[in-house]
Amino acid sequence: MRATLLIIEDEILLGTELSRHYQSGGWEVEWATTLSQARSILLEQHFDPLLVLSDMSLPDGNALDLIEAVQGQHPHAEWLLLTGYGSVPDSVRALRLGAYDFLEKPCELEHLDLVIASAARSARAQRRLFYQVQQHHRQYSPQAFVGRSQSAQEVRKLLAKLTEVPFSALIIGGETGTGKGLAARILHYGGERAQHPMVELNCAALPRELLESELFGHEAGAFTGAKARHPGLIEQANGGTLFLDEIGEMPLDLQAKLLKTIEDRWVRRLGGSKEIPIDVQILAASNRDLEEMAKHGDFRSDLYHRLSVFRLNLPALREIKEDLEELVPLFVAAFNAEAGRQVKVIPERVWTRLHAHDWPGNVRELRNVVERCVLFSEDAVFPEQWLQLPGQANSLASASHTASPDQIFLPLDGSMVLEEMDRYIIETVLRRNDYNIAATARALGTTRETLRYRIQKHGLKSSKLSSSRS
Repeated sequence: MRATLLIIEDEILLGTELSRHYQSGGWEVEWATTLSQARSILLEQHFDPLLVLSDMSLPDGNALDLIEAVQGQHPHAEWLLLTGYGSVPDSVRALRLGAYDFLEKPCELEHLDLVIASAARSARAQRRLFYQVQQHHRQYSPQAFVGRSQSAQEVRKLLAKLTEVPFSALIIGGETGTGKGLAARILHYGGERAQHPMVELNCAALPRELLESELFGHEAGAFTGAKARHPGLIEQANGGTLFLDEIGEMPLDLQAKLLKTIEDRWVRRLGGSKEIPIDVQILAASNRDLEEMAKHGDFRSDLYHRLSVFRLNLPALREIKEDLEELVPLFVAAFNAEAGRQVKVIPERVWTRLHAHDWPGNVRELRNVVERCVLFSEDAVFPEQWLQLPGQANSLASASHTASPDQIFLPLDGSMVLEEMDRYIIETVLRRNDYNIAATARALGTTRETLRYRIQKHGLKSSKLSSSRS
């Protein structure tokens, strides 16, 4: 990240000294003597300063007016203001506009260096956060919910609408593995709270006592082992989003406490008396029917109605199998990039088997299957033998079991390329002949030299080969 500094100073000697000093310190410096010149540098020349060091009073106006005018274009620059005569109204206005510091002239250069260094750290931290948010925003746009089915299109439309409104709570329903976590991230990073924290908690992963402490926080000495103050996840998510996954597993007494926190908009740590104001958007997810649970008393109905400002139900993969055509290539490309593979061809037989499976684990199961196949791939063809889908026999394994000793079955549906067939034939005949090179060569009608060459070519190495009689 470049160290860029804009100096706005009409005193020529001071401006020259500051420019020379910070240029020698590695800063890229622009110097303006008037507000109009500074405005041109910022808005027309598109100079993007990390810091702006400005005199408060300039020949053509007050620097505070410039801060106000350019805030939208340069929201992550820190402003340091110098003035020969401080006034309370200007100080208040400077702080309200987000100025980092307000220094009186003359200012010792050593002290100014310290303030500049501190402001630079603050500006860099803000920019890192901004870039991370921008990256997440691109990664988690509504288009990240992939699928061409009608159900997937409706989910995308609703996600897009929800990111445009400041809702307070929402329930995400759907079976395990349907993408509830993805939907939650789309709602957070696509909405107005994107620059604030998103905090996630799986309510089924913690016992009741630990869940309460994690959610609401605790003071030192609140219970045995509480040696220090711990802000809870609700407090940590202030200004942003709290994603409560598997909320149906939360004990009823904690549900009552959560409801009060949401309604009152404050939280009290365990063992504490201070009421801490909070502003949190709640996303609650469950693979169970919370409405039915509320009817039977297994989930608090008042909390259900408070959370269900909006409801988003994600379809099971078995109901939208046409989305496989978009999901599978997407996962293949992702795992190609991660593992350095080059899988490009998905045979028709693979598609047939993928469509025949009901995917009880939904998209999560599909992702795992594709990852396994890509990692075990040896060329550009998606390897069918590693699908290993429950209830579906592996085609090569079933062929070897049903074939007689003098037969080999090969799929002719394009799922195996010629090289794969050659390797499979040699490997199968070697195994049937106890890795005897001479017997295998006779069975294949070739010479031992040719067979050895092809064994080496396909990498069919075995300790049995070196010890077998040739």
